[in-house]
Amino acid sequence: MKATGITRKVDDLGRVVLPIELRRNLGIGIGDTLEIFAEKETIVLRRYNAVDDLLTMAVRLKDRASVEDCGEIKQVLMDKLAEIEQIIMSKVDKH
Repeated sequence: MKATGITRKVDDLGRVVLPIELRRNLGIGIGDTLEIFAEKETIVLRRYNAVDDLLTMAVRLKDRASVEDCGEIKQVLMDKLAEIEQIIMSKVDKH
């Protein structure tokens, strides 16, 4: 991690203001959604990417469907989930 030397106080509602210089440098705009991660004593903010979440869900669904007894629709379900995964991957590759 790169130190910025910038400090901010947490207000009574738990908010912290991200300095405009930092937001400009990182391309964070008004209304952007950020994900919050915590590890030990470190807090990490990352711009939220819904496509990543969709890809994760598609992979999990496909993995789950592969071990479940879905009867006659299992192959159709697996094919459709693979198709969804490919569509999402094509969008990820373009970014």
